[in-house]
Amino acid sequence: MNVLVVGGGGREHALVWKICQSPLVEKVYCAPGNAGTASVAENVSIGADKIDELIQFAQENNVELTVVGPEQPLVLGIVDAFEAKGLRAFGPSAKAAQLEGSKAFSKDLMKKYEIPTADYQVFDSVEEAKNYIDRVGPVAVKADGLAAGKGVSICMDSESAKKAVDEIMEQKAFGDAGAKIVIEEFLVGEELSLLAFTDGKTVLPLDSAQDHKQAYDGDKGPNTGGMGAFSPAPIFTPELKEQVMNEVMIPAVRGMESDGIVYKGLLYAGLMLTDKGPKTLEFNARFGDPETQPLLMRMKNDIVPIFQACIDGTLAKHTLDWDSKTAVCVVMAAKGYPGFYGKGMEISGLKEAEETGAVVFHAGTRSNGEKVETSGGRVLGITALGDTMDSALSCSYSAVEKISWDGIHYRKDIGRRGAL
Repeated sequence: MNVLVVGGGGREHALVWKICQSPLVEKVYCAPGNAGTASVAENVSIGADKIDELIQFAQENNVELTVVGPEQPLVLGIVDAFEAKGLRAFGPSAKAAQLEGSKAFSKDLMKKYEIPTADYQVFDSVEEAKNYIDRVGPVAVKADGLAAGKGVSICMDSESAKKAVDEIMEQKAFGDAGAKIVIEEFLVGEELSLLAFTDGKTVLPLDSAQDHKQAYDGDKGPNTGGMGAFSPAPIFTPELKEQVMNEVMIPAVRGMESDGIVYKGLLYAGLMLTDKGPKTLEFNARFGDPETQPLLMRMKNDIVPIFQACIDGTLAKHTLDWDSKTAVCVVMAAKGYPGFYGKGMEISGLKEAEETGAVVFHAGTRSNGEKVETSGGRVLGITALGDTMDSALSCSYSAVEKISWDGIHYRKDIGRRGAL
């Protein structure tokens, strides 16, 4: 079959890499793709949000399965549009994708179905938000809509919280995503992620993963889309995983169904392990990035039948098989990310990096003739598999050291939690 992967980041390169391993697949397209996907698939110069053009391409090229990577086209209704034309697409409908597209929708669902989460209030008024801040302690201030993983400010005092409100609602740092905000109690604990496939009935969890959100070593600095990840996460015990499934993942899918919304695709829960147990920070309606890279490196299954089962409602017939080894991904970012950063820097050492045994997943890259250049904030995800966390880290960081461009930033403590 022919498969189309929609998106152009590190997650999509990992998906293309995994899909290409399937004996069911003849050809893989990636729209728009990047310099890395071009080496294993055919890039198509159509943006991920150009739904009509993507449909036309799928029809003209006999695409039998489309896998949607990023959140924006999901929220825009790409799966609904494809299905309306008789095309098969993996991912939630627009209504279901509200679980990520609106933090207010997500928090209200959690409250309604008693899914553990932080206390919160939703505001569309700057004045009312600031009045609320004066009455509470440390908070997280979140833009309601999509903000590429960067619309969250952790504020330990009222002054910084009010500044965050102004940046989101007055200065429109995240555009229309900040028309409403969610202010929630500040939670203390270890952050975890759990991803699960679902066909709207069966919820099939992936193995555990943990990422690093802050820009700098020691979990310092601003929130990012993710500076690295590892799998499995030792802190995520089988007992904790069962608890999260029973208290978070299954109630979310069942709750959506009770509200008349069938959730099919990939469900991602961002969690905080507090002294009162796991609490849900957020839901995402797609694979996490960079968690996808180490997870797919460890997944032994052919992923294509899993996608098909989610679409067909037959997921109960499937199980997932995992390599017992550890996988780790170190994100190499542009200097200045998640703030302003330059583009167009030539990247060298890619071939030498892959000779170490690591896989170089491209995120913000583009081809310029024979050269590969930076084109985004998160540029590469250097991912390696090892018998232990230490061996996986050694392989990944040895590959990182082979790569250079003008203005590199990466964390040097990825996997620190898993190595404890």
